[in-house]
Amino acid sequence: MKHPKAALVAALVVAALASSGCTLVWIGGGAAVGAGTVAYLRGDLKVTEEASLDKVWAATGKAMQDLEFKTINQKKDAVSAKLLARTAADKKIEINLKKVTEKLTELRIRVDTFGDESLSRLILNKIEKNLQ
Repeated sequence: MKHPKAALVAALVVAALASSGCTLVWIGGGAAVGAGTVAYLRGDLKVTEEASLDKVWAATGKAMQDLEFKTINQKKDAVSAKLLARTAADKKIEINLKKVTEKLTELRIRVDTFGDESLSRLILNKIEKNLQ
C-alpha cells in the first residue's frame, strides 16, 4: 500500500460521518455534489433535483395535497420559492426551493425546529414521485 496514512484518514472520516447522527448519502466512489445528492444535516434535508424550479414547485404542491398537509403560506418568484405547511399533528413543514440553473433546482426540507429526518424523506419521496 503506497499511502497507508491516506487510507487511514479516509477510513476515520467515513467512520466519523457514519457515527455522527447525521446522514450523508454518497454517490459513486466519492462525495458527489450535484443533482441527486441527498444530505441530511442539522435538521435540513437538502437535494438538488434535475428539474426546473416551476416543475419542482408544482410537484411540491401536489406532495402537500397527497400527504394531506395544510399549506399555510406560499410564495414564489423566478429564482426561489417557499412553502409553509402543517401536519395533522401540527408539525411545521418548511420547504425552500432555489433555482440553480434552468434544469437544476435546490430543494431544502425542514420539519419543526430540530428536524425530523424520516418525515423529511417521506416528503422528498412524494415530491420526487410527482416529478416523474
